Amino acid sequence: MPRILAIDYGQKRTGIAVTDEFQIIASGLTTIPSATAIDFLKDYFSKEKVETVLIGEPKQMNGQPSESASIIKGFVTHFTNHFPEMKVIRVDERFTSKMAFQSMIDSGLKKKQRQNKALIDEISATIMLQDYLSRKMF
Repeated sequence: MPRILAIDYGQKRTGIAVTDEFQIIASGLTTIPSATAIDFLKDYFSKEKVETVLIGEPKQMNGQPSESASIIKGFVTHFTNHFPEMKVIRVDERFTSKMAFQSMIDSGLKKKQRQNKALIDEISATIMLQDYLSRKMF
């Protein structure tokens, strides 16, 4: 069974998470510089079968697009131009960074480790993906 991949795209860094082959467990894959995202994905897709890509959709509390929405929209356009056959699903990413930070606290990471923004981006992508998997099962 092909994997599902989640992308937490940001202006500087992009967190990436992926499911196992059975689409049961979401795991953080990596955090990369955003400028290298398309090249990274080309390489990854050549090695792993992926059927769906989730891309975070940043929203404000009132449901309106956030300030970074235009940057991510540009990435989505770029992504679909490079991978027209790939199914893309936009998912609400509100609170994922806060949830990622809280999970770092809960898991006992020291303050210095919690300042690692790349790790927060990777965990955020994992949270988006796990949430999607949970909703998909019901």
